[in-house]
Amino acid sequence: MRKDSTLGTLLVALAVCLVCSIFVSTAAVYLKPLQQTNKALDKKKNILAVVDLLQEGRSVEELFGQVEPKVVNLATGKFVADIDPASFDARKAAKDPARNVKIPADQDTANIRTRAQNATVYFVKEGERAGLMIIPIHGYGLWSTLYGFIALEGDGETVYGLSFYEHAETPGLGGEVDNPKWKSLWRGKKLFDGQGNMQLQVVKGAVDANTPGAEHKIDGLAGATLTSQGVSNLLNYWLSDQGFGPFLERVRAGKLEGMSNG
Repeated sequence: MRKDSTLGTLLVALAVCLVCSIFVSTAAVYLKPLQQTNKALDKKKNILAVVDLLQEGRSVEELFGQVEPKVVNLATGKFVADIDPASFDARKAAKDPARNVKIPADQDTANIRTRAQNATVYFVKEGERAGLMIIPIHGYGLWSTLYGFIALEGDGETVYGLSFYEHAETPGLGGEVDNPKWKSLWRGKKLFDGQGNMQLQVVKGAVDANTPGAEHKIDGLAGATLTSQGVSNLLNYWLSDQGFGPFLERVRAGKLEGMSNG
């Protein structure tokens, strides 16, 4: 066979592709445990960040010792004693028919279709911020599903912080959900009105002391109306009776302690 023939060229290209695919596949297999470890570490880092517990010069694992994760059944708001928080993966559970809940379209404000029956809540148990709780949230924005955490005071209705750690929103527009200045606007906001109805929302324009219901409202993201609406929608879902509502109701009623026993 001539080296410069069409068949020869195709065989060389095929051999190169085969060798490269073997290298890529092998690397993916061997690097997967490292990737999973880094992913778990990054999640812990974001949990610490939303409650201002990250400290330069100290390891994430060391600092995470101040946080206690617990799995909560969303339907009852009670702790689930027989599920290990360290191994529970809500994303995988949301795709498992045996462990998920299909969300009716008229209730799916977060546009996620299914959710896990359970979720992990993180409690700060040590230091100046003891009593804070971190709740995972996610929902669709303009281009992507936003994954993040909302941190609440021990009263179960006052926001301490909000942070999104994974999304693909437009940089400079919807991507401003990462802007520290915008995230600082959330502290002190209230989730519910006097009747216990969820009121927290991102609104168009700026919010000041004269804005009616200012304690429930956050400035919209300039030029990112759909992302802003997406944030409001996902909060409306996860903080309602469809999400963490039953859990937060128990927190506000002072029934958090001993929930693992019913």
